[in-house]
Amino acid sequence: MKLRSAVLLIAVVILADQALKFWIKTHFPYGPVLDLLGQPWAKLYFIENEGMAWGWKLGGDWGKLLLTLFRLVAVVFGTWYLGRIVKQGYSRGFIVCASLIYAGALGNLIDSLFYGLLFSESTEFTVAHFLPAGGGYAGFLHGKVVDMLYFPIIRSSYPGWIPFIGGKPFEFFSPIFNIADASISVGVITLLLFQKRFFKKHETHPAPESLSVDTSFDNKAPVM
Repeated sequence: MKLRSAVLLIAVVILADQALKFWIKTHFPYGPVLDLLGQPWAKLYFIENEGMAWGWKLGGDWGKLLLTLFRLVAVVFGTWYLGRIVKQGYSRGFIVCASLIYAGALGNLIDSLFYGLLFSESTEFTVAHFLPAGGGYAGFLHGKVVDMLYFPIIRSSYPGWIPFIGGKPFEFFSPIFNIADASISVGVITLLLFQKRFFKKHETHPAPESLSVDTSFDNKAPVM
Protein backbone atom coordinates (compact mmCIF):
# COMPACT_ATOMS: atom_id res chain seq x y z
CA MET A 1 0.00 0.00 0.00
CA LYS A 2 1.41 3.39 -0.99
CA LEU A 3 1.78 6.29 1.42
CA ARG A 4 -0.57 8.50 -0.62
CA SER A 5 -3.36 5.94 -0.18
CA ALA A 6 -2.86 6.01 3.59
CA VAL A 7 -2.84 9.81 3.56
CA LEU A 8 -6.06 9.86 1.52
CA LEU A 9 -7.78 7.55 4.03
CA ILE A 10 -6.62 9.74 6.92
CA ALA A 11 -7.82 12.90 5.15
CA VAL A 12 -11.30 11.42 4.55
CA VAL A 13 -11.68 10.49 8.24
CA ILE A 14 -10.42 13.90 9.41
CA LEU A 15 -12.69 15.85 7.06
CA ALA A 16 -15.78 13.82 8.02
CA ASP A 17 -14.96 14.09 11.73
CA GLN A 18 -14.28 17.83 11.71
CA ALA A 19 -17.24 18.67 9.46
CA LEU A 20 -19.69 16.90 11.78
CA LYS A 21 -18.13 18.46 14.87
CA PHE A 22 -18.25 21.96 13.33
CA TRP A 23 -21.92 21.55 12.35
CA ILE A 24 -22.94 20.24 15.78
CA LYS A 25 -20.92 22.87 17.66
CA THR A 26 -22.26 25.85 15.71
CA HIS A 27 -25.92 24.79 15.41
CA PHE A 28 -26.98 23.14 18.67
CA PRO A 29 -26.72 23.52 22.45
CA TYR A 30 -25.84 20.55 24.65
CA GLY A 31 -28.35 17.74 24.49
CA PRO A 32 -30.33 15.75 21.92
CA VAL A 33 -30.03 16.81 18.28
CA LEU A 34 -31.96 14.27 16.21
CA ASP A 35 -32.72 10.58 15.68
CA LEU A 36 -30.73 9.03 12.84
CA LEU A 37 -33.05 7.60 10.19
CA GLY A 38 -35.92 8.09 12.61
CA GLN A 39 -34.64 5.35 14.95
CA PRO A 40 -34.84 6.00 18.72
CA TRP A 41 -31.76 3.85 19.35
CA ALA A 42 -29.50 5.83 16.97
CA LYS A 43 -29.07 9.46 17.93
CA LEU A 44 -27.00 12.58 17.59
CA TYR A 45 -26.56 13.90 21.13
CA PHE A 46 -24.17 16.81 21.65
CA ILE A 47 -21.77 16.77 24.58
CA GLU A 48 -18.14 17.84 25.06
CA ASN A 49 -15.45 15.75 26.66
CA GLU A 50 -12.56 17.31 28.56
CA GLY A 51 -10.74 14.02 28.89
CA MET A 52 -10.25 10.73 27.11
CA ALA A 53 -12.66 8.09 25.92
CA TRP A 54 -15.43 7.05 28.34
CA GLY A 55 -15.14 10.44 30.05
CA TRP A 56 -11.88 9.69 31.86
CA LYS A 57 -9.94 12.83 32.59
CA LEU A 58 -7.13 14.27 34.64
CA GLY A 59 -8.07 16.98 37.08
CA GLY A 60 -7.69 20.71 36.48
CA ASP A 61 -6.01 22.76 33.79
CA TRP A 62 -2.71 20.92 34.23
CA GLY A 63 -4.43 17.59 33.72
CA LYS A 64 -6.00 18.84 30.51
CA LEU A 65 -2.65 20.20 29.34
CA LEU A 66 -0.87 16.91 30.03
CA LEU A 67 -3.57 14.97 28.19
CA THR A 68 -3.27 17.21 25.13
CA LEU A 69 0.51 16.93 25.15
CA PHE A 70 0.21 13.16 25.40
CA ARG A 71 -2.04 13.17 22.33
CA LEU A 72 0.45 15.39 20.53
CA VAL A 73 3.36 13.07 21.28
CA ALA A 74 1.27 10.08 20.16
CA VAL A 75 0.45 11.76 16.84
CA VAL A 76 4.09 12.75 16.23
CA PHE A 77 5.17 9.17 16.91
CA GLY A 78 2.35 7.89 14.74
CA THR A 79 3.51 10.06 11.83
CA TRP A 80 6.97 8.50 11.98
CA TYR A 81 5.65 4.97 12.50
CA LEU A 82 3.15 5.14 9.65
CA GLY A 83 5.84 6.26 7.23
CA ARG A 84 8.08 3.45 8.45
CA ILE A 85 5.59 0.61 7.99
CA VAL A 86 4.65 1.86 4.51
CA LYS A 87 8.31 2.05 3.51
CA GLN A 88 8.99 -1.44 4.83
CA GLY A 89 6.07 -2.90 2.89
CA TYR A 90 3.80 -4.09 5.69
CA SER A 91 0.50 -5.69 4.69
CA ARG A 92 -2.28 -3.49 3.34
CA GLY A 93 -4.62 -4.48 6.19
CA PHE A 94 -2.14 -3.46 8.87
CA ILE A 95 -1.44 -0.11 7.21
CA VAL A 96 -5.19 0.58 6.92
CA CYS A 97 -5.68 -0.17 10.63
CA ALA A 98 -2.71 2.01 11.59
CA SER A 99 -4.07 4.82 9.39
CA LEU A 100 -7.50 4.63 11.05
CA ILE A 101 -5.96 4.78 14.53
CA TYR A 102 -3.73 7.68 13.49
CA ALA A 103 -6.64 9.59 11.91
CA GLY A 104 -8.74 9.20 15.05
CA ALA A 105 -5.95 10.42 17.30
CA LEU A 106 -5.30 13.41 15.04
CA GLY A 107 -9.00 14.27 14.82
CA ASN A 108 -9.35 14.54 18.60
CA LEU A 109 -6.01 16.33 18.90
CA ILE A 110 -7.32 19.11 16.63
CA ASP A 111 -10.18 19.68 19.09
CA SER A 112 -7.80 19.79 22.06
CA LEU A 113 -5.36 22.15 20.37
CA PHE A 114 -7.63 24.68 18.68
CA TYR A 115 -11.31 24.46 19.63
CA GLY A 116 -10.84 26.54 22.76
CA LEU A 117 -9.48 29.35 20.59
CA LEU A 118 -11.92 29.02 17.69
CA PHE A 119 -15.30 28.69 19.43
CA SER A 120 -17.28 30.33 22.18
CA GLU A 121 -18.66 28.23 25.03
CA SER A 122 -21.46 25.73 24.42
CA THR A 123 -24.07 25.16 27.14
CA GLU A 124 -27.50 23.61 27.51
CA PHE A 125 -28.98 26.97 26.52
CA THR A 126 -26.49 28.61 24.14
CA VAL A 127 -25.04 27.72 20.75
CA ALA A 128 -21.33 28.36 20.16
CA HIS A 129 -20.06 30.88 17.64
CA PHE A 130 -17.08 30.34 15.37
CA LEU A 131 -14.32 32.95 15.82
CA PRO A 132 -16.25 34.96 18.44
CA ALA A 133 -15.39 38.64 18.88
CA GLY A 134 -14.51 38.20 22.54
CA GLY A 135 -12.23 35.23 21.94
CA GLY A 136 -12.72 31.53 22.51
CA TYR A 137 -13.76 29.70 25.64
CA ALA A 138 -10.25 28.44 26.50
CA GLY A 139 -6.59 28.85 25.60
CA PHE A 140 -4.35 26.88 23.29
CA LEU A 141 -4.08 23.16 24.24
CA HIS A 142 -7.20 23.39 26.43
CA GLY A 143 -10.02 22.68 23.98
CA LYS A 144 -12.77 20.15 24.64
CA VAL A 145 -13.44 17.21 22.33
CA VAL A 146 -16.87 17.32 20.65
CA ASP A 147 -18.87 14.06 20.88
CA MET A 148 -22.27 13.33 19.35
CA LEU A 149 -22.82 9.69 18.27
CA TYR A 150 -25.10 7.86 20.70
CA PHE A 151 -26.57 4.37 20.24
CA PRO A 152 -28.73 3.32 23.25
CA ILE A 153 -29.74 0.06 21.59
CA ILE A 154 -31.10 -1.55 24.78
CA ARG A 155 -32.71 0.31 27.67
CA SER A 156 -33.80 -1.77 30.62
CA SER A 157 -32.94 -2.35 34.28
CA TYR A 158 -30.81 -4.84 36.15
CA PRO A 159 -32.65 -7.80 37.74
CA GLY A 160 -33.59 -7.12 41.33
CA TRP A 161 -31.66 -10.12 42.66
CA ILE A 162 -28.25 -8.66 41.63
CA PRO A 163 -26.53 -7.14 44.70
CA PHE A 164 -25.93 -3.36 44.77
CA ILE A 165 -27.18 -2.68 41.22
CA GLY A 166 -30.45 -4.62 41.20
CA GLY A 167 -33.31 -2.52 39.86
CA LYS A 168 -31.03 0.25 38.59
CA PRO A 169 -31.25 1.35 34.93
CA PHE A 170 -29.23 -0.59 32.38
CA GLU A 171 -28.30 0.75 28.97
CA PHE A 172 -26.42 -0.75 26.06
CA PHE A 173 -24.64 1.01 24.32
CA SER A 174 -24.18 4.06 26.59
CA PRO A 175 -20.99 5.90 25.47
CA ILE A 176 -21.30 9.04 23.36
CA PHE A 177 -18.44 9.30 20.89
CA ASN A 178 -17.39 10.85 17.57
CA ILE A 179 -16.10 9.72 14.19
CA ALA A 180 -12.49 9.96 15.40
CA ASP A 181 -13.25 7.63 18.32
CA ALA A 182 -15.02 5.24 15.96
CA SER A 183 -12.01 5.27 13.63
CA ILE A 184 -9.69 4.34 16.49
CA SER A 185 -12.02 1.57 17.68
CA VAL A 186 -12.43 0.06 14.20
CA GLY A 187 -8.67 0.12 13.67
CA VAL A 188 -7.86 -1.51 17.02
CA ILE A 189 -10.60 -4.16 16.87
CA THR A 190 -9.76 -5.12 13.27
CA LEU A 191 -6.08 -5.32 14.18
CA LEU A 192 -6.83 -7.66 17.10
CA LEU A 193 -9.13 -9.88 15.03
CA PHE A 194 -6.81 -10.26 12.05
CA GLN A 195 -3.37 -9.86 13.61
CA LYS A 196 -2.21 -13.32 12.52
CA ARG A 197 -3.05 -12.53 8.92
CA PHE A 198 -1.52 -9.04 9.04
CA PHE A 199 1.72 -10.23 10.63
CA LYS A 200 2.08 -13.51 8.74
CA LYS A 201 5.68 -14.04 7.84
CA HIS A 202 6.60 -13.99 4.20
CA GLU A 203 7.30 -17.47 2.90
CA THR A 204 10.92 -17.96 2.02
CA HIS A 205 11.85 -20.19 -0.86
CA PRO A 206 14.23 -22.98 0.17
CA ALA A 207 17.75 -22.68 -1.16
CA PRO A 208 18.44 -24.93 -4.15
CA GLU A 209 19.97 -28.21 -3.16
CA SER A 210 23.65 -28.42 -3.96
CA LEU A 211 24.92 -31.28 -6.06
CA SER A 212 26.46 -33.96 -3.93
CA VAL A 213 28.92 -36.63 -4.95
CA ASP A 214 28.25 -40.15 -3.76
CA THR A 215 31.43 -41.27 -2.10
CA SER A 216 30.00 -44.39 -0.52
CA PHE A 217 31.47 -47.76 -1.47
CA ASP A 218 29.58 -50.89 -2.20
CA ASN A 219 30.72 -53.55 0.24
CA LYS A 220 29.82 -56.20 -2.33
CA ALA A 221 32.31 -54.94 -4.89
CA PRO A 222 34.76 -57.67 -5.96
CA VAL A 223 38.19 -57.63 -4.34
CA MET A 224 41.13 -57.87 -6.63
